[in-house]
Amino acid sequence: MKRIIMPIVILIVGISIAAGIVVTGPELKQQPPRSSAPLVRTWVAITQTVQMSSRAHGTVLPRSESDLIPEVSGRITQISDAMVSGGFFKEGQALFQVETLDYAVALEQAKAALASARSELSIAKRAHARQIDLARKQSTSESLRDDALNRLRIAEASLRESKARIARAERDLERTTITAPYDGRIRTERVDVGQFVNRGASVAMLYATDYAEVRLPVHDEELAYLDLQLDGLEAELNSEPIVMLSARFAGKEHTWQGKIVRTEGEIDPQTRMINLVAQVDAPYQPMAGRPPLAVGLFVEAEILGREVDGIFVLPRSAIQANEVVYVVNEDSTIEFRDVEILRFVDEEVYVVAGVEPGETICLSTVSNAVEGMTVRPMVPTLIGNKDGMLEAEQT
Repeated sequence: MKRIIMPIVILIVGISIAAGIVVTGPELKQQPPRSSAPLVRTWVAITQTVQMSSRAHGTVLPRSESDLIPEVSGRITQISDAMVSGGFFKEGQALFQVETLDYAVALEQAKAALASARSELSIAKRAHARQIDLARKQSTSESLRDDALNRLRIAEASLRESKARIARAERDLERTTITAPYDGRIRTERVDVGQFVNRGASVAMLYATDYAEVRLPVHDEELAYLDLQLDGLEAELNSEPIVMLSARFAGKEHTWQGKIVRTEGEIDPQTRMINLVAQVDAPYQPMAGRPPLAVGLFVEAEILGREVDGIFVLPRSAIQANEVVYVVNEDSTIEFRDVEILRFVDEEVYVVAGVEPGETICLSTVSNAVEGMTVRPMVPTLIGNKDGMLEAEQT
């Protein structure tokens, strides 16, 4: 009996436990299948007022550079402390002195010759007057009268020559002091005390420091965004475009402000580039925390142009093939929209038409996209950027 009853009891107990597990177990709920629509990033289209600009690179150049050439020959007796490579000087400052003895002697000789010429002229005038008086009395010959007139003209010419020699001697004596033609700096010098210099031989290279220039090559298409005078007429006061120059110097990034003062006359037929000339006043003027804008420094320039209203600033990824954007409608379907693009700037694109404010733009690339296709947009959030304009950030 035990052999028969025990299996039956075990079977009943197992069935009871299984029934209890089924009754007390969690209830399974049916879930709808996950949507196959692609997940896309989105951007809210808003209009902005955009300051157009153009970027270029260039090297800082002096506005004027010249050779220092003495106009007299002689031994150098004095030299300025500024007469060293890198030295600064002011307009009219004496840079070095050539020995004056020979030129002072030449001036005295010219003055003596002038005194002699004046004496000769006085004698010639009296002789000529005497011959005129005798001619009235018919007491002289015509040849004597002509000789007196000739001596008078020679004496007058000698006087003019003596005056010219004095002027030249005085000028040469003044030129023994070599002065600076403008405010500037010494690039190189090849002169020292005791050295003999020759007239017309270069002894130093100078450049002006009142302002510096930077030649900035810009593509001709970029001129459409800049307010420049291209007709050769004089620009109105304070109408020159502002240019911001930046460079890394001594381990830090520094900026200088200048203005575009002119354009060079030709467009390069191969590169289609035109050179704009930027001017920075007082490049060596000391300013707290900023080094001088030294000649030879390579700088990056941002030329500020006109302001344009009603621009949609979109990420470059918003532009699909054939300059089309995907607008995500309220029902999460995409609509193909042709847009008018003003320009591409780095990773942004400026759109002027084809999009309405507040519309949601798809930023993702959708494979095999067709108009009316359903997508799953990420929720965009509007935030303020560093310029105070609204942008969209994905959450």
